[in-house]
Formats: sequence, C-alpha cells, structure tokens
Amino acid sequence: MSLSVALKTANSGLLAAQVGLRTVSDNIANVNTPGYVRKTVNQQPLAVAGQGMGVKIEGVKRITDQYLQLASLTAGSDASRWGVVSQYLDNAQSLFGDPSSDSFFFSRLDDVWSAFASAADDPSSSLVRSQAIFNMQDFLSDADRINGQIEDLGANLDTQIQADVGRANDLLGQIDKLNQDISRATLVGGDASGSQNIQSQLIDELSTLLNVKVMERPDGGVTIRSTEGVVLAGEGAARLTYNRTDGSKGYITAAPALGVAQAIQVNSGEIRGLLDLRDDKLPGLSSQLGEFVSRAVDRINAVHNASASLPAPTSMTGRNTGLDSATAASGFTGSSTVAIVNANGVMQRRVTVDFGASTISVDGAAATPFVGNPITALNTALGAFGTASFANGALTVSAAGGNGVAIDEGTSAKAGRGFSAFFGLNDVIRSTGFTNYDTGLKSTDAHGFTPGGLITFQMAQADGKPLAQVQVAMPAAANMSDLLTSLNSTSSGVGLYGQFNLDANGALAFTATQPANASLSVISDATQRGVGGPGLSQLFGLSSIDRGSRASRYTMDAAISADPMKLALGKLDTTAGTTPALRPGDGTGALAMAGAGDMPTGFSAAGTMGAVTMTVSRYAQEFGGSIGREAAAADTRMTSAQSVQTEATARRQSVEGVNLDEELVMLTTYQQAFNASARMIQAAKDMFDVLTAMI
Repeated sequence: MSLSVALKTANSGLLAAQVGLRTVSDNIANVNTPGYVRKTVNQQPLAVAGQGMGVKIEGVKRITDQYLQLASLTAGSDASRWGVVSQYLDNAQSLFGDPSSDSFFFSRLDDVWSAFASAADDPSSSLVRSQAIFNMQDFLSDADRINGQIEDLGANLDTQIQADVGRANDLLGQIDKLNQDISRATLVGGDASGSQNIQSQLIDELSTLLNVKVMERPDGGVTIRSTEGVVLAGEGAARLTYNRTDGSKGYITAAPALGVAQAIQVNSGEIRGLLDLRDDKLPGLSSQLGEFVSRAVDRINAVHNASASLPAPTSMTGRNTGLDSATAASGFTGSSTVAIVNANGVMQRRVTVDFGASTISVDGAAATPFVGNPITALNTALGAFGTASFANGALTVSAAGGNGVAIDEGTSAKAGRGFSAFFGLNDVIRSTGFTNYDTGLKSTDAHGFTPGGLITFQMAQADGKPLAQVQVAMPAAANMSDLLTSLNSTSSGVGLYGQFNLDANGALAFTATQPANASLSVISDATQRGVGGPGLSQLFGLSSIDRGSRASRYTMDAAISADPMKLALGKLDTTAGTTPALRPGDGTGALAMAGAGDMPTGFSAAGTMGAVTMTVSRYAQEFGGSIGREAAAADTRMTSAQSVQTEATARRQSVEGVNLDEELVMLTTYQQAFNASARMIQAAKDMFDVLTAMI
C-alpha cells in the first residue's frame, strides 16, 4: 500500500469517526426531547479497483420500526376516539343527576305517582292537587332542561369537528412540505433526521384525529393515505372538508391535490368519536328521552281522559292530530260515552257511541245505526245540549246552557288509546307539536298529502358516508298503500336500500336492507297533509330532529295549572241515572293515576333499547341503567385503548429512544477510531518527512 493510499484511508476513517461522534452527540443531547428518534451512521467499506480504500458514509438514518410505529398510531387513534366518547357520555350521564339523590330525574315520576296516591285519599284538598300538578311540572321541566343540555352538547360537537378537520389540514400541509426537505437531503446523502423527526411527530398528532396509512417513499419522506387509499399527503396535500346538514349524518371528504373530492372512511381518531357522538350517541339519547317522556305523558293523559272533574269543563278541545275529520274518526273499536252534566254533576244528556257496530244511543234509549262520520253523528245526538266539531286536526266537544262535558272512555280504542285520549280532549299535559307517531292510519285510509309534494331523504352508510339522495313525490293516488308504494319504489324511492312499513298502530318506520346498517335522514320536507297540515316527516316522526326534540314540547294545561280543582280525579258514572254522575270527593281517577306507571305500555325502538312492552316505571329503570352502561362501556374501551397505546408506545420507545449506556459505548468507540485514524495520518506524515529528507 502506498503512503498516499494509507493517508486517504486514514482520512476517510477520521471523517467517519467525526460523523459518528456528531451523531452520538445529537443522540445524547436529545435524550429527553419528546418525539426524538435516535440515529446511527450507515458506514460501508470503500473499494477502488477491488482494493480497500477505507470507509464511506452512506448516510445517517433514524432507528425506527415500521410495525411498532403502525401499532402506536393505531392505538393512539383508538384511544383518542374512545376518550372523547367517554368524556361526552360522562357529561351526558351527569345531566340526569345522581341515582342516589332525590333530584335523580328517573325518580320524578315516582313523585308524580305518590302525589296522586295522596290525592286519592283526599281529592278535595287543593293543596294535595297543587302538589300533584307541581310534581308533573317538575318532571316536564327536568326533561326539557336535560334535552336542551344534550342539544347544547351536540352543538359543541360540530364546532369541535370543524376545528379538528382544520388542524388535520394544517398537519397534512406541513407533512407534505417536509417531504421536499427530506427528499433533497436524501438525494445528496445528507442528514434528514431532523425533518424526519418533526414529520414523525406531526404524523403522530394526525393519527389522534383520524386513522391514516403511512408508507415510506423511495426518495425520502412519506405518503399518507386514507383507509380506502385516497392520497392525503405525499403528492401534494389533500384538503379535508366536514360535510353536514341538520338531521343527517356528517362525513369527511378529501380533495387530493391531483384528484376529485370524495368521501373517505374515518374509522378511528377523535373525529370518528365526535361523529359517533353527533350522529348516533347523543341523538339516540335525545330520542330515547323523548320516547320515555312521551309514553309517560301518554299514560298520564290516558288516565286523565278516562277521568272527570266536578264541575266539569264547559268545553274540551283536543290536540292537532294532523288528520282530517273522516280519517281521524274512523278505525275506532268498542264504545265510548259523552255526557253533558250540570254544575252538580247531574247528567243532562248521555250519548253512547258504539264504533264497532256503528250505532249510537241517546240517554239509554235503544241504539240506532249511523252512517258516515261518528263525530257528525255525535254532534247530532247532543242536540241542544252541546256540539261536537272538528277543525284544524282537532276535535272540540262543548256543552250548552252553562253545563259541562264529561267522558267515559268505555272500551273504545284506536292505536292503543281510547276515544278521548286519541284526540287529547281532556289532556292534563299539552304538547306544542307532534309527539305520538301512532297515527292510527291503515293502508286503506286516505294518505291526505297534497299530490306532488316532495320529501328528500339522505341514505348513508353506518359511518355517515353518503349512498344517495332520494327525492319522493307524494302520489295522486288516494290511500296509504299507494304512498308506501311510492316511498318503496326501487326507481324513485328508497327501495334499493330498504322498506317503509306501516304497523298496526299507524306508525311509519324504515328498515334498511342493503346495506343492513344503512341509515335514512330527512334532508328537506315540502309535503303537507291538507291545508296547513303537517309534513310527512312531522306526522310520522321520520326526522331525528323531530324525535329528539319531543321531550321539550310538553307543558301543563294552563287552565288546570291556574285552578287545581279542575284536575280530573273522579269518574263519570254512566249508570247513575238521575243521581249525580259526578260526585264530590270521588278519588277514583286519582287512584287510577297513582297506578298509571304500572300499566303495560308499548315503547318504540329508541337509543340503545329496541321496541318493548313494559310499564313506564320499568322503562325508567331500564333507561337509567342503559345510560350508565353506555358511559361505563365507553370508559372501559377508552381505558383498554389507552393501555394498548401505552404498551405500544413503550415498545416503540425502546427501539427509537436514546439509551445513554449504548451511546456512551458508541462515543468511546468513535473516539478510539478517531484517535487511531489521527495516529495513522501522523505516521504517514512522518514517513513522508523521512522519505523527503532522504532525497
């Protein structure tokens, strides 16, 4: 070996040792720097014409493990998703109060039943009656408060999702820009680890917002893709957009730098958790609260409609059924009695309508048949003693001559309610909108909607990704079966994705078939049942907004709140003859009200509970328990995800982190190598000096 070769070889070793020392120095200096990944020098033997010429530096590389990085990113996404779900569900659970305290929401109804039990013992007491009214109002106010606060939580979600999407866009832009720096350094064999470390931290943060796929590029840097492979960074940064409308599921679209915007799957990360809360968890909770409150109110009103007060009210006006007179009055079975009584409760006129037999009896006389609308027949039978009229979807029964109206529900029934309860003639709790979607409509009934009126549905996958928008026009054909045909059409309806069905109580519901977890939302509704009547989604509660706001639509009847003695705690005695049909001190109705919570009631599917038949009190227990279980399940999943994240991060850190003992060994090794190379250079110099002196 010539001296010049020896000198060059020693010099290459000296330079390699310097790079190694600098690398070790960086590692030791950043031992406590979050996100720093240790690096090492990639050395290769240098050969020229088959002869060793020292060492060359191929580059400085970071010590990473792609599998552990993926595991860490996945665990971080899951932990962020369930962390935000757990936080919001815990907040929602707290709205209902402490189960061990007197203020627990689901204990409010127990207070109502207890108050009516006391009223049954002393029905003449204004104080006892006032307490019953106060307890009902307390229940309704609490339901309204909770529902409003759940809506507030939901409103915060949209803001938070927008902020997260904005941050994700910032991160994608920074990641893509760093690719350029890393590629330039890689091409010239430079040290790109600083930019790579920064990029890695940005990717870690991005994964907490949404799940991504990370692939290294051959020329340095990374390519970020969505679950289905849409490029989010690496070929220019994509632009993410949060798409939402009230009442429909939200979803994220990505507009790649070199492509067309499309919806992407977001399976984990904080954005997924927020979307789950916005689209499923909180609306489900509102819907279940609305179902519980509505059925409880229906049960209270059903008993109150079957009861009577003394003196009886001069007029009873029901709620807007959303139906026309003929449709509303048809479909009843059994019989019911409408009585006109004087101030002392003595019956002046008694009209018994047998809906099944289509007969009517006046003051106990033989029943005579009637043809057509029972309301018209009732109005005729009342004669000079009163009137029965129907306007704007509501029935009104009035007494004449200063008398009052009292009703015995008898055996009448339609959609699970008696005659008076179906129309809400003697409701103690009033609603400001449609709250009971058991319309009583049958497939042979006229649908009543103005032909040509349009309703637009959004079909979406379970994660919110849109499938299609479907616009359905109300058919000119007359009955509900024709309406169902239009809704379920595979060409102009939702038939490709599922079916609408009308149940025995006249409730309209959609069942998904393709895919089985598809969801239906109402985007717009320009339909109308009659002049000024409700739209299709209002009447049947097809919109999640309609169903979710039910708990806030109730208030006590103004007349009863102002005068507790108008509370119906007695019972019309249709067998009384000339004796009073209504008697002072009668607590029969109050006793029935006290047991209303223990009467079997049909509940529609809502929230986490399917369609069930149980008592209102039992449903309250199940509902309260389901809220706790949902919050506990989210907390458990969060804890599990965080444990996996901790383990994955620890293992990743064991590979990527700086070990001072190892670095000190490497420091000593590079120092010795540096010294050896320096001595080699000195020896070569000395030999050059000797040779020069000999010449």
